[in-house]
Amino acid sequence: MSAPALESDRSPDSTRTPGEAGIWVFVLGDMVVFAVCFVVLAVTYAHDRAAYALDQDALHLGLGIVNTVVLVTSSLTMALAVRAARLGHPRAAVRLVAATMAGAVVFVAVKVVEYTDLVAAGHTARSDDFFLYFFTFTGLHLLHVVIGLCVLGGVLRIVRRPVLGRADLSLVESGASYWHMVDLLWLVLFGLLYTLG
Repeated sequence: MSAPALESDRSPDSTRTPGEAGIWVFVLGDMVVFAVCFVVLAVTYAHDRAAYALDQDALHLGLGIVNTVVLVTSSLTMALAVRAARLGHPRAAVRLVAATMAGAVVFVAVKVVEYTDLVAAGHTARSDDFFLYFFTFTGLHLLHVVIGLCVLGGVLRIVRRPVLGRADLSLVESGASYWHMVDLLWLVLFGLLYTLG
């Protein structure tokens, strides 16, 4: 038998921002840092489109697409996990958070394969500006995914509780907000690195 829904779910407050205020400060600050990365990539592209396109052809578009599908799917499972937690369905929430974590692991594994193949083909951060930025920015994003795995591990411990209080739910929402940011950042990186031009 599932736990009863929180009172906030019976009469939702549409003006309440999900999660803790601190997570939104972090998310916005992080997005500003990545916005600078995106501008650097756009300037690099505008400076020498032919060289950018040549280096871009060395990337594994298929692996980039796989990782994009994995992250978008994991954002969906995380959103459903938050909904299950709000409705007092701990088993469903646990399964959905675990599925989100599995997506993160797949993302990391695919990225390691891609890095290994690129380096084996002679493309490293020392090759030129494109690959310097590629490894730096995707590496920074990969670090966010690994941190996200730790965050999701904490969320998994919370949603295993049979009853969640408001503070618990706020932490679950904060973890979800962080994960959605990771997904959004990848979508922009994918567009700029793999498909621009």
